[in-house]
Amino acid sequence: MNGSTEIFQDRMLSLGLARVSEAAALASAKLIGRGDEKAADQAAVDAMRTQLNMLNIKGVVVIGEGERDEAPMLYIGEEVGTGDGPGVDIALDPLEGTTLTAKDMPNALAVIAMGPRGSMLHAPDVYMDKLAIGPGYEKDVVTLDMSPSERIAALAKAKSCDQEDITVCVLERPRHEDMIAEIRETGAAIRLITDGDVAGVMHCAEADVTGIDIYMGSGGAPEGVLGAAALKCMGGQMYGRLLFRNDDERGRAAKAGITDLDKIYNRDEMVTQDVIFAATGVTDGSILPGIRREVGYLTAETVLMRSKTGSVRRMTYRNPTR
Repeated sequence: MNGSTEIFQDRMLSLGLARVSEAAALASAKLIGRGDEKAADQAAVDAMRTQLNMLNIKGVVVIGEGERDEAPMLYIGEEVGTGDGPGVDIALDPLEGTTLTAKDMPNALAVIAMGPRGSMLHAPDVYMDKLAIGPGYEKDVVTLDMSPSERIAALAKAKSCDQEDITVCVLERPRHEDMIAEIRETGAAIRLITDGDVAGVMHCAEADVTGIDIYMGSGGAPEGVLGAAALKCMGGQMYGRLLFRNDDERGRAAKAGITDLDKIYNRDEMVTQDVIFAATGVTDGSILPGIRREVGYLTAETVLMRSKTGSVRRMTYRNPTR
């Protein structure tokens, strides 16, 4: 049950969701290149929360800014919306790429997804081992149980190409050094990203545009659910396995109702029902352009997607600044 007698009308709510991501992106844009990650994130959080509370929903944040004691707004479990309308799960990252924004680097996004109540995995704030490819492949052509080199060989065979023609997106972190070395031995190319692995996962779904065939490596579990929501709309396969470093992190999983700590989740287990997804560019990137400044205007571009229909809309919002 979604806690409401009203049905989740994704078509009716989609434009409102686009306004939510637009507001967050526009608010954080004032801090692009200013070197203040916290201020940029806070501006995005404030704007996103204000817009969410205008929507006629009984919303619960299931993927948010953190636990209640560490995040004053948009924390996991916070209720948002007017309280009228359908019960919904919300996964969000008001500013995916706070460092990217502070340093004016590519691919910072404001991201939000919404589905019926109970439709999204309540991923604790731990790491997740992730693997994603775009649409058009047989199920399980690559799996988390494969080694990185086995995945590349399998994907190259499925694409009828050489391994040297495969490009892998990897988050640049010391923990990935061994994986990166193994990938390089296959001859595949690597696109290293410094932050923003929701965008990294999305890149796989538009390989003809981004040039990225596969995403792999560990990153935040909450971002994994957002990536799964995007791929549910765009098409593609994704797998995630939670990684725990200590008892505190295992306790977070228990608190979220997760009992099988070794489970591998596929895309449709992370997001079990139809979902809508919106992302607005903050800085220029391969998926979306960033906020553009003109005299008297700020212009934002948003991608708005519905899994029910597979529709992908790109919308330009020109907002007067005075």
